Amino acid sequence: MSRSIVRQSKFRHVFGQTVKAEQGYDDIRVSKVTWDSSFCAVNPKFLAVIVESSGGGAFLVLPLSKSGRVDKNYPLVNGHSGPVLDIDWCPHDDNILASCSEDCTAMVWQIPDHSLTRPLSDPVVVLEGHSKRVGIVTWHPTARNILLTAGSDNLIIIWNVGTGEPLISMDDHPDLIYSISWNRNGSLFCTTSKDRRLRVCDPRKREVVAERLAPHEGIRPMRAIFTRDGNIFTTGFTRMSQRELGLWDPTNFEEPIALLELDTSNGVLLPYYDADASMVYLCGKGDSSIRYFEITDEPPYVHYLSTFSSKEPQRGMGFMPKRGVDVTKCEIARLFKLLDKKCEPITMTVPRKSDLFQDDLYPDTVGPEPAMEPEEWLSGRDEDPLLVSMRGGYVAPKSREFKVSKKNMLDSRPTTRRSTSTLDTNSLPLPSLFWFISPSCSLSLTYFSSLFLYP
Repeated sequence: MSRSIVRQSKFRHVFGQTVKAEQGYDDIRVSKVTWDSSFCAVNPKFLAVIVESSGGGAFLVLPLSKSGRVDKNYPLVNGHSGPVLDIDWCPHDDNILASCSEDCTAMVWQIPDHSLTRPLSDPVVVLEGHSKRVGIVTWHPTARNILLTAGSDNLIIIWNVGTGEPLISMDDHPDLIYSISWNRNGSLFCTTSKDRRLRVCDPRKREVVAERLAPHEGIRPMRAIFTRDGNIFTTGFTRMSQRELGLWDPTNFEEPIALLELDTSNGVLLPYYDADASMVYLCGKGDSSIRYFEITDEPPYVHYLSTFSSKEPQRGMGFMPKRGVDVTKCEIARLFKLLDKKCEPITMTVPRKSDLFQDDLYPDTVGPEPAMEPEEWLSGRDEDPLLVSMRGGYVAPKSREFKVSKKNMLDSRPTTRRSTSTLDTNSLPLPSLFWFISPSCSLSLTYFSSLFLYP
């Protein structure tokens, strides 16, 4: 007599649950801009949401404890002159947030520990180097103050935000970049783009070290993230517009480790990866469900676990770092689901009878301290993230002042694609200086002869 053998996994019975209504965040005017980003970023201190705003771009930053109805006059972070497209909290300082916008800039902000009492419009540093809108911003996982931006000019720039300087510029992508993900130690990153290619890039060598044409045969946007062991997890569409997920070995792109068709829907699947549990959560824009999978070394390698379903479709999603979950309730993940006018936290829990700390659920996780300085990373050093224990829960430190020591920015601007009509200023004298923003949004310098300024 045959009997089925059930795969053993401590995450087989993970279940999702929406928090009580009073623990959500109501009356938030979520942005309606047509851009496939998550519109939400969260850490153990704050929730940030890109919102509708007149006269430019803005986002809302709330302390996690400030749940309930949000006052319509609550102050916003509103330094951008165009709609904000992406935001990302610094992994090494819970008060530092990066944003990027259609105004062709990225900005870094320092958020005070208390609630904002007036609109915040002065960023710590403004990063100008793209000639078109900037759609992706992501921090380096282990090096202090290293930030990556990608724009519709198909340019990737890596910055040292501590000095405001561009360190690396890459123009290897001939078409729009959809997503970028660093690997665990920040030595490589992977990208997906409109030319249907999946690329693995080494930023310090300024080269593409591996690429795969059409990991998913459909023409709809793809997403890709690095897993802890160095493989790449992708989401995309088949030729028949069915949504699909894949797992790839970047050292051998010929055949996928796993390829799985899901369903037929238009929404792009945004993957959120939990490196400690080796689980990935798939959230589709316009979907009302969250699927989650476990990635293992055993066939079929990507194992479906369950689906959390709710009534209303999601506009975006935020994913809490592991150090922000509640270990006393066996919570292994917390997602923040954006609806039209509110944000609902969703907890993912492993059912356990014991109230004791569960060592098998909470291995040491990535902590808030950087493993190295920007100069060390740029010189070729690689370090894994510094880990902290989850026993007893995580207490977020108080805000530290973020200092920017600007060098001579005239000598260190990034190389942007300049039109042939741009004036070459290297050979001109420096009697007077006038700044202006060119129609292409790239920052230019024009020197006027002293004959015009001083007749």
